[in-house]
Amino acid sequence: MLFKKLYAISMLLGFSLTALAQQYPFQNPRLSAEQRADDLLGRLTLKEKVSLMMHQSPAIERLGVPAFQWWNEALHGVGRNGKATVFPITMAMAASFDDALLMEVYTAVSDEARAKNQQAKENGKVRQYQDLSFWTPNINIFRDPRWGRGQETYGEDPYLTSRMGVAVVRGLQGPDDAPYRKTLACAKHFAVHSGPEWNRHSFNVTDLPLRDLWETYMPAFKALVQEANVEEVMCAYQRIDGEPCCGNNRYLKQILRNELGFKGLVTSDCWAISDFWKKGYHEVVETRSEATGIALRAGTDLECGSDYNSLPEAVEAGFVTEKEVNESLRRLIIARIKLGNFDDDSLVPWTKIPQSTICSAEHRALARKMAQESIVLLQNKGNILPLNTQEKKKIVVMGPNANDSTMLLGNYNGFPMYAVTILEGIKAQYPDAQYIEGCRYVDAPANEGRQNRRRRDNVNLDANPFGNVNTLANPEARNTSARDVAKSNVSDETILKKAADADVVIFVGGISPRLEGEEMRVNFDGFRGGDRTSIELPEAQRRLLKALHEQGKKVIFVNCSGSAMALTPETETCDAIIQAWYGGEEGGNALADVISGKVNPSGKLPVTFYKNTEQLPDYEDYLMANRTYRFFQDRPLFPFGYGLSYSQFVISNAQYANDQITLTLANQGNMDGEEVVQVYLRRVGDKLGPLKTLRAFRRIPVKAGQTTHVTFPFPKTSFEWWDEASNNMRILPGQYELMVGNDSDAKVVQTITI
Repeated sequence: MLFKKLYAISMLLGFSLTALAQQYPFQNPRLSAEQRADDLLGRLTLKEKVSLMMHQSPAIERLGVPAFQWWNEALHGVGRNGKATVFPITMAMAASFDDALLMEVYTAVSDEARAKNQQAKENGKVRQYQDLSFWTPNINIFRDPRWGRGQETYGEDPYLTSRMGVAVVRGLQGPDDAPYRKTLACAKHFAVHSGPEWNRHSFNVTDLPLRDLWETYMPAFKALVQEANVEEVMCAYQRIDGEPCCGNNRYLKQILRNELGFKGLVTSDCWAISDFWKKGYHEVVETRSEATGIALRAGTDLECGSDYNSLPEAVEAGFVTEKEVNESLRRLIIARIKLGNFDDDSLVPWTKIPQSTICSAEHRALARKMAQESIVLLQNKGNILPLNTQEKKKIVVMGPNANDSTMLLGNYNGFPMYAVTILEGIKAQYPDAQYIEGCRYVDAPANEGRQNRRRRDNVNLDANPFGNVNTLANPEARNTSARDVAKSNVSDETILKKAADADVVIFVGGISPRLEGEEMRVNFDGFRGGDRTSIELPEAQRRLLKALHEQGKKVIFVNCSGSAMALTPETETCDAIIQAWYGGEEGGNALADVISGKVNPSGKLPVTFYKNTEQLPDYEDYLMANRTYRFFQDRPLFPFGYGLSYSQFVISNAQYANDQITLTLANQGNMDGEEVVQVYLRRVGDKLGPLKTLRAFRRIPVKAGQTTHVTFPFPKTSFEWWDEASNNMRILPGQYELMVGNDSDAKVVQTITI
């Protein structure tokens, strides 16, 4: 509706204003993007062409070509560009299993992006992080919970990642039939990438089976290219079979261009091309010009970095031709034309989005709704939750994440107008709740000497290597500094004394974006370079939770983390366990809504929660064997798709016929709620294939005590399976089992044999 109104305004203004400014055919909006690009290419010198092929593309003033900033972030809200609505991290949003709501979120994000871009233009200059090319979504498969950047993904399942990724792209780019793109989205990191962080500039993925490639790592990229028409793809840092991803002919040309049919532009990850030649990195060539020749010839059109300054040398040396330079630059120019970058604002409807949309009340409400849907109730002994706000119980809130506003923001974040901490959210609904700071995330080293203090100060305050962008949104809340992560703790005995008369302890723990993220300088036990070496809850917290339990306290444990944690002892020491992720600016209110029962929890795990680190294979092994719920042979602590409710939902009468699944869903509780019905597929007799794999899901509201009949499509394409004869995915004849249930656990599914 907003787009139609804006488009009508633009058309009313007509073409008269732009006609006055046109000097060249590339500035004529009546011509096709291809015609305009070809005209501009013919007017540029080689030096000018090269300048337009790096992330900070300068203006070509003699031709009236404006500057353009390709590198911008919108992981879960407009990032690194001043005030913006901060939504929950993407892993949390994946837990909603609500791709329709996710598209609303990214429609809001692109609204703010356009408004902020227009604001920057009116201020006279568009700086980095203020333009309209956004390097999101991250659709890598989260194969291992130790990967610190897993918080940026949509989990471990190819189908869920595909559906959520498509929603993100459509929200960011706007309708395909619009005259201009709203923004440019980017599918990253192509193609097989999920850590480790500490060696990604030299790491080599070898001997990856074709089946793993096409069955697990590639489906989301295929969906975003072929269904969502994503405009950009980013190649990854590591090598595959000896070739760096940004110089890999097989992946960029044969697979991405030829097999998937991608027509858009490829950008490098930042300074990935430098890794080709720098000592101690990939070292596949000796010089910068050789590296740029390899990258461009393989199909990397845009470089985030500065190595492409050597392209003239590469052309002169014969490493690449000017014709190949033109082919890549043509794709970049077409993308900018699609945005309206060369046209008068009067023609581009998105430029009319008002600046009042930035951090609007509507967007804040959307952030709260998404945070509510993302929260996963993992355990609820004796139905301790919801906590009755009318009962006179003494509630104590403690833990390292209870009063931390910056934890909520995750990484690659923007700056909210105000971030509601979990403590604030709880006190708004339980005014008498008492706060005790309690322990930090991890134990301080035994010898708190100068060297150890210096080591702890190496924690990257931004959870990424590109500068400190986290600021304290809430002056009353604690901003976790590097030293706060593991400073000397108050003794457990002191904490227990302070909580001695508590009836209920809400312990808000887990980890933090200060400890996990992209290529970080973190050296605490259990953490390395942004990744984790142990997925267990840190001992400082585990020990205190046990002591509280032994003291006879009712404990509600709220775990904040970017992905799975091993919480086996906590299932014994805690009465309730809630997975709250990094919940965005409304994370505190959303959690309090669930604890109080104002909201019936409905989130589902987008990743497997394992019992312990010992259940995991070698981190650097990219084979899918015994990884994720699809191939994991043991019993997890909490399975993929798992999540409790305050109601009891019962699925019955599941049937498949005429490319549809029908079933009955009953809410046998006394509270209205929503259930996520999940459909898994298994090919009978396929011993090397997935034990089961998600192929459909639907979030369904049901009022207390009522039953609803559900029908949703399950077309023949849902039976696409790996075919060993053709080494490809196709609709493969055979016997299949459809498993319909509340999560992926075989104990809770109904099976239909087809």
